[in-house]
Amino acid sequence: MTAATGAGTALEIAVTSPAGARIARDGGADRVELCASLELGGVTPSQALVAAAVATGVPVQALVRCRPGDFVYDAEEIALMTAEVRSVVAAGAAGVVVGALTEKGALDTEAVRRWVAAARDAAVTAGRAVEVTLHRAIDQSADPVAAAALAPGLGVDRVLTSGGAVTAVDGVATIRRIAAAAPGVEVMAGAGVRPSDIPRLVAAGAAAVHLSAKRPAPARRGGAWVPMGAAGSSAEADTHHVTDPALVAAARAALDG
Repeated sequence: MTAATGAGTALEIAVTSPAGARIARDGGADRVELCASLELGGVTPSQALVAAAVATGVPVQALVRCRPGDFVYDAEEIALMTAEVRSVVAAGAAGVVVGALTEKGALDTEAVRRWVAAARDAAVTAGRAVEVTLHRAIDQSADPVAAAALAPGLGVDRVLTSGGAVTAVDGVATIRRIAAAAPGVEVMAGAGVRPSDIPRLVAAGAAAVHLSAKRPAPARRGGAWVPMGAAGSSAEADTHHVTDPALVAAARAALDG
């Protein structure tokens, strides 16, 4: 098996539930990223949700994002997410997934440093190593390559990126540049990844691939549909997603050549 077919490349599946974590584990995922409200781009999962996902036995990387929307945070939001970093690690997370930008579109290095420090402190308390992933906030930055190049100096272990594009396969050239700009950091390609895209991403230097492998859950509405919140603007949109075992297995097969 060659590197181009995915030898040594990690598979991460984004999940929102213990059931999703079990499906990812059974399908051969190396780890999961756990969040709530994936339909809104993901927000911080509760401690109970983290603990339940950890109990499945798959390593859990917990997203820390206090709200949907942009990645420019005020002091109160940064403090809240610092506390959330500690809480998800205390609940058993093997890592945290964080990111922030300044209003000028640069990586907010002070916020990231604070979250890295909180993760390392929580790791000491927990008595185990804790990883830090810099998430796709960098894809909304003015210069994704420059933002990713700061990761080694911030103590970040991993960068999740689409190369600044809508999908990772569209950003493959920039992913290649990011891999060269961030030595010692695991570059993980994610966003709209299909199993058939995986060989191209690995060939571009991605050391890991990330996908949600999701499908809409079947509607189980017992009565009439009534809109509730922005996500429920239509009966078709008013649903949630679940992890698809077939997509996880296909991604694993693509990595294994």
